[in-house]
Amino acid sequence: MSVWLDLNSKVIVQGMTGSEGHKHTQRMVDAGTRVVAGVTPGKGGQSIRFEEDPVPVFNTVAEAVAATGANTSVIFVPAPHTKAAALEAIDAGLDLVVVITEGVAVADTAEFVAHARRTGHTRVIGPNCPGLISPGKSNVGIIPPNIAGHGPIGLISKSGTLTYQMMFELRDLGFSSAVGIGGDPVNGTSHIDVLAAFEADPETRAIVLIGEIGGDAEERAAAYIAEHVTKPVVAYVAGFTAPVGKTMGHAGAIVTGSAGTAAAKKAAFEAVGVRVGHTPSETANLVRQVVAELG
Repeated sequence: MSVWLDLNSKVIVQGMTGSEGHKHTQRMVDAGTRVVAGVTPGKGGQSIRFEEDPVPVFNTVAEAVAATGANTSVIFVPAPHTKAAALEAIDAGLDLVVVITEGVAVADTAEFVAHARRTGHTRVIGPNCPGLISPGKSNVGIIPPNIAGHGPIGLISKSGTLTYQMMFELRDLGFSSAVGIGGDPVNGTSHIDVLAAFEADPETRAIVLIGEIGGDAEERAAAYIAEHVTKPVVAYVAGFTAPVGKTMGHAGAIVTGSAGTAAAKKAAFEAVGVRVGHTPSETANLVRQVVAELG
């Protein structure tokens, strides 16, 4: 079992004919992902060869789903068009929609995330995220597939680069799945959603949660862990040295007064028994200790 992505996932790429979409589709195909179609309005009927078989391009998501039975989409379209692409994917009935695009207007994200929740059949991950990977099974997004193999660790992260670093740090153990949820103020999938999935996944024995300054998502995750998670969790919070009142990289990473600070998040985690590392390397060592204790 893996989280939301496995060998049976059939993936379409919205924006596959663009430079970024094409580049990362090649990487996904190389990683074994079953990419069955691309979608670019006005380019239906074309095809792009990534391995031996050409991948067809359709004008709409609905056409691609009807022709291929796809259940997953990854979106590589410019920010002004992301809302329309996400709404189209949701309306086509896909199970999973992964929005890689950064710079999406918060109002646009709120609209398509709310639409997905109303329909009740589509999980949205992102926007402004690296996607997710189940090593050895499937990779949807921009996570380099050769960082780490399959193993017992489940990873949740707001940050793309810290996702990659933590996977590299723990390549000796490996991952059941790694999910980058994105760092925007509004996103489709929360820490809590992924915690629940890892708690239910028999292949995941320990969980790493990467958060960052700003908002209260980590505090809410800590409260959820206390009530619902039986597996050991290790956390890292980015931003211990960030200046107060500055937006740091992600649009959601802004601290006001004492709210949303790394110290406050660390305290919330430690209060419920979650070990917190001050650096990615220290966090990885804590994970190794946890796994060793599990036997």
